[in-house]
Amino acid sequence: MSANIVIREIDGTGEMRAVEGLQKEVWGLPDLDVVPLTQLVAAKAAGGVLIGAFDREILIGFVYGFAGYENGHATHHSHMLAVKPEYRDFGVGYKLKREQREFVLALGITEMTWTFDPLRSLNAHFNFGRLGAVSDRYLVEFYGIDAASFLHRNGTDRLWVSWPLASRRVEERLKNIASEVAEETIARLVESDENNVPLVNSINFENAPEHLSIEVPTDISSIEQLDSELAAQWRSSTRAAFSSAFDAGFFATEFIRGQTSGTYILRRKREGSNVN
Repeated sequence: MSANIVIREIDGTGEMRAVEGLQKEVWGLPDLDVVPLTQLVAAKAAGGVLIGAFDREILIGFVYGFAGYENGHATHHSHMLAVKPEYRDFGVGYKLKREQREFVLALGITEMTWTFDPLRSLNAHFNFGRLGAVSDRYLVEFYGIDAASFLHRNGTDRLWVSWPLASRRVEERLKNIASEVAEETIARLVESDENNVPLVNSINFENAPEHLSIEVPTDISSIEQLDSELAAQWRSSTRAAFSSAFDAGFFATEFIRGQTSGTYILRRKREGSNVN
């Protein structure tokens, strides 16, 4: 199955209609919340990116983004990336993201941004570990409290991540070169107890070490289905931790996967540096 996958630009109304259908299939979006064909046509004509993954002629994944302007410079905002569940073990999302990077760099833009739910550990590993993205912005209920997708049952908080496309950090991550952080330099801001309940530790940020950690469950989706109260605890605990750490001058740079949990590593910003 994977040998037949081709990554290329999406073109024509038929393929864009397939993008509409894939949004519903992957995220359970109602018609009202689907990015429609007319928007895809206009965005692509105005310099947006719409790239698909095809198994023969069948669309099995796509990435969609458009031009942005942040902090005084041009960016590219990657709004959607979706892959059919049965194709997620073939690196399709990674291939789409790399192709999107090449497309955006060819436009002369060197930064890409997007959002994701910080409680989704697979996405966190992909964004920080595989791609080399960073983040210093936590957005509370970014899509509001009435968002319709089944993925929004525990709110719509998001991390706003930045992908510095031409940086050494990103080049190294794309070559599978990862950085290491010494355990003794990390202060645990959020960790789980033996019952998988989040514990928030009190930290004086001014005297804190160079790195902080915020733990999240490996599978928040199962917790949301089985124990909505516990899922809400994880949301509120991590919301407070990220928000306070970012306000104190830290930013998220790494994500470490474990058997039952994953851990964000946050680093203190150095004077005169930025998150890239």
